[in-house]
Amino acid sequence: MQVSVEAGEGLERRMKIVLPFEQVEVEVDKRLQKLARTVRLPGFRPGKVPMKVLRQRFAGQVHQEVFGEMVQSSYEDALTQSSLRPAGMPRIEPEIDLDEKRLSYTAVFEVMPEFELASLEGKSLRRPVCELTDADLDAMVERLRTQRKTWTPVERPCQSGDQVTLSFTGSVDGEAFEGGSTTGLTIELGASRMIPGFEEALIGARVGEQRTLDLVFPEDYQAANLAGKPVRFEVTLDAVAEPTLPAVDAEFAKAFGVEDGDLERFLADVRANMERELKERLNARIKERVMDLLVEANPLDLPSALVENEMNAMAGKAAKSLGGTKLNLPPALFEAGARRRVALGLILGKIVNEHSLKVDAGRVRGIIEQLASTYDQPQAVVDYYYSDRERLGAVEVVVLEDQIVERMMERMTVEDEAIDFAELTNPTPEL
Repeated sequence: MQVSVEAGEGLERRMKIVLPFEQVEVEVDKRLQKLARTVRLPGFRPGKVPMKVLRQRFAGQVHQEVFGEMVQSSYEDALTQSSLRPAGMPRIEPEIDLDEKRLSYTAVFEVMPEFELASLEGKSLRRPVCELTDADLDAMVERLRTQRKTWTPVERPCQSGDQVTLSFTGSVDGEAFEGGSTTGLTIELGASRMIPGFEEALIGARVGEQRTLDLVFPEDYQAANLAGKPVRFEVTLDAVAEPTLPAVDAEFAKAFGVEDGDLERFLADVRANMERELKERLNARIKERVMDLLVEANPLDLPSALVENEMNAMAGKAAKSLGGTKLNLPPALFEAGARRRVALGLILGKIVNEHSLKVDAGRVRGIIEQLASTYDQPQAVVDYYYSDRERLGAVEVVVLEDQIVERMMERMTVEDEAIDFAELTNPTPEL
């Protein structure tokens, strides 16, 4: 077997393999002889078909079969011989010329990028730190109260925060449009559920009052035929209700799983959950910043096959989370995220190999036990993870990433950055 490799554009390689014609012919003859014992052709008795006839009828088909099998068996050997690591499945370009006794093929594929890890020595990292305060606890309790608010009908003019029931008809250029009319719609004023200006224009209206709203659909409105167009809504207010927050008492505590209604225990549980969320958010923020530095320091040529696979996976996952796999989300929407994931996968794999990192089994156990502690039957949860390799592997990946982050931070200048709980749990995009 002769192997030669040509470099294409970027990471593409064209590996040509010339197969030994004699070896192929020996295998073809062997199969034709085996076929001769069973084949039936008009004018010949079973097992008496001349080899010349068999060759005329079946040699082409048998050559194709043998050639295909030898492609499969020789491809891996050729990769090893050429010290190549493909990033995906190859495209096979066969070259068959029986008259010239030449059998070969060209495998076209991308290879995994070869690179040296850039050092993070001297890089600066802002490490977010946060201390949970009594004010944070009070704000969380208020948030929980808001989640369980009830609505009480009122006769006063509506205001922001009220729940209103309304009916409306909409028109564009004087013509009604699909989905532009409804009755009995309930919305919370100030929740920004409607297009800009709609909810604000209803402030001060009373039950039974009619208002004409002249607005403009946003340029990025989901219905492309309406995007950016002026619209008129004729709105009638049918009902107004104001929010009533529950008292923080025993019944409130029971609603959140404190069976005896003990408020001190309830607050302790809330604080414990906040502490757990705080730790997770801080770790996630630190990890994201370290990963950003790694990607920035290690610009890579990425195999398009890996990026495409990741884009498709992300599109499928997003479609499923939005209600089902029937949603047709263009994979190109996820290209930036896919490229980051592929780059990080290559970089982190390199770090693991160069630093001989192994997953800390004790830390894996600790994470699982901490997670299990929030359930009624913790041991059942622990067994649930350890009984399935895929579930356990997901936790191991998290632990290994944490170990990588810690190893990288040892080489950087770390500066603490104070951040409050509200900002951490309701972050604004970083510039």
